[in-house]
This record gives sequence, C-alpha cells and structure tokens, in this order.
Amino acid sequence: MNGQRVINFAAGPAKLPLSVLEQAQREMLNYNNMGVSMMELSHRSAEFSKIVHESLQDMRDLLQIPDNYKILLLPGGGTGQFSAVPMNLLRGGTADYIVTGSWSAKAVKEAEKYGKINTVYPKLDKYTKIPSQKSWNLNPEASYVYYCDNETVNGVEFPFVPETNGVPLVCDMSSNFLSRPIDISKFGLIYAGAQKNIGCAGITVIIVREDLIGHAVRECPVIFDYKVQVGNNSLYNTPPTYSIYIMGLVFKWLKEQGGAAKMGELSDTKSSMVYDIINNSNDFYSCAVEESARSRMNVVMRVGGKDGNEELEKKFLEECQKLGMVSLKGHRSVGGLRASLYNAMSVPEVNKLTDFMLDFMARYR
Repeated sequence: MNGQRVINFAAGPAKLPLSVLEQAQREMLNYNNMGVSMMELSHRSAEFSKIVHESLQDMRDLLQIPDNYKILLLPGGGTGQFSAVPMNLLRGGTADYIVTGSWSAKAVKEAEKYGKINTVYPKLDKYTKIPSQKSWNLNPEASYVYYCDNETVNGVEFPFVPETNGVPLVCDMSSNFLSRPIDISKFGLIYAGAQKNIGCAGITVIIVREDLIGHAVRECPVIFDYKVQVGNNSLYNTPPTYSIYIMGLVFKWLKEQGGAAKMGELSDTKSSMVYDIINNSNDFYSCAVEESARSRMNVVMRVGGKDGNEELEKKFLEECQKLGMVSLKGHRSVGGLRASLYNAMSVPEVNKLTDFMLDFMARYR
C-alpha cells in the first residue's frame, strides 16, 4: 500500500477516526505542553483525572445515563466480564442467558463456573436468527438475564431490547456501543470493550445500576469487584491510561458528529448499502442471517452462491487488497467475507466497497 492508509474493515481492533489519530499523534511526545507523553502521565495526576472526568461526562451526555448508574473503566475486555458479571450479580441464584452467537455462547460457558445457568431456548443449529420472545423460557426468579446485542462473528444483532419483566437485564454491547441511542434505564448493566466503536484495545466500559453493586462473591478478584472499583473511581490499580485517553478523544469526536442518533442514521445507511446489493444479486452474494436480525455493524456474506465459492472469495479479497480495502475475510469459524462498518467507517468508504461489489459481480457472475 506504499504507506498510504487503507480502508480497514476489521472486526476489531477496528478503524479509528482519522482526526483522533492525528490529535494523538500531535500529543504523543508532548501532552498539553507538559513535556511528557500522554503514556507517561501518572494515573494519580490532576491532568489524568481531568481526562477521566471529561470522558465519563461525555459518555453520560452521549447516552443520557441516569444518575443512579455508575460507570467503571476496567481492564480485561468483554471476556473479563464473562466472569465478572456472574461473580458480582449471581448472588448464589440462577441466571438466564440468551445465546445468539459465538460470544454469548462463550459467556455461558464461563458463567457456568459460578452457578446455575439457564439457556432460554435449545441450542441453535446455526446462529442466523433471534428466536421469538414467545419461545423463551425465562425464570422470573433469575438474578439477571444476559444477552449479546451484536454478534461480530455471526453477523446477528438484536433489533429490540428483550423484555424481562423486572429481572435485571445484562448486555454485552462491545461491538455496537454508541452506534444508536439506547434507553439505559431498561438495563441493569451494560458493558463494552473499547476496540470496536470507542477506542483502542485495553479498556472496558461498564455501566451498572447502583442497586446491583456490592454483592460480589468472596472469591471475586478485587479488580473485578464493582463495589471496590466504584469506591476507587476505577483507579484501584493502574488503569490502561492511554486507552482511556483515546476513548475520551473518540467521545468528543462523536459529539462533534451528532452523537448516538447520528451514528444510528449512518449505521442504517451504510449497512443498507451493502445488504441491498446482496439482496438484489440473485445469490451471487448471500447472507444466511434472517433479515430482521442482520447486523448493522458486521455484514457477513458469501460470494458465488449460498454456500460460497472459495476460489471467488479468495479472488474478491485479493482484488480488494489491491484497491486498499483490507480485513474483509470472514471469521475462521464461519468463512466467507465480513465487512465491519463501525462508527469511524464513512459512507464514501462503504461506497467504494459497494462499487467494487457491483463491478466484481458483473465480471464473475
């Protein structure tokens, strides 16, 4: 690519806004005229405290987070929360898990180490849909109900918020956080790894209702104990300071762009551009996910028929690479192609992909 920036369709770590990267570059060696890099700032310093305060306030503004919710910034990624959630919320009871893809399946496997877990419907043969809520077997006495709002591997996204009739709802929003407005009050806890929509890898956002804090099991590691971390403003240990700094820059960028509502409009536009070509290609391009559950963030598809043609898919990827479009290969467990269209991906960049899809189809149909 001769050192030129490419269009990065990676599922994560994912594309960041160019203006954020440029600001970080300017401040790499000399943050705020202090003569030190941002990465060298003490997490106890007044300057870093200001970064954290502004980041949390910007997040509250972007999502209109109610005052009775605390925000934690913790290490460990979404996978760390597979363990932290049951250790903090299970309380010796049971929990309901809605499994719609690879990540929620992994969350179940981890949660089963800490108590009784109920999957609300039989295991799906393939992760290509969200079963109707009428078929769910929810326990009204459960400690919480868990689901993953967007499955990056399988390209499945919830178009609705599950109804739990008062049982706390826990949601992994790692891959679609801040991609549309949400009503925080419907959730007991939301968590999101940063490396998709809100920054670089290394930090995880947890938004948790106050009444759910303070119930961790004795064996819970202190860095995952929500009460301890709330009491220490997420600074019980040295946090990933640079990841928090980048996240703060992304939040300011999001505000400048129009916030979650604008991101929602753009997400609908970008994903529709790709799905429209798939739907009108007479199966030259195909997507196995039911239309009502298709992800706006991660478009999975096959080329050359419903089961895909590996030779054509290889050629597709090679030609994309030459045109400066990278990381379009599907997850190894699914195959095919995957275009991740997170907030930092622009409409013109997606248009370059769709123009290529039309040209490729015209040449190889």
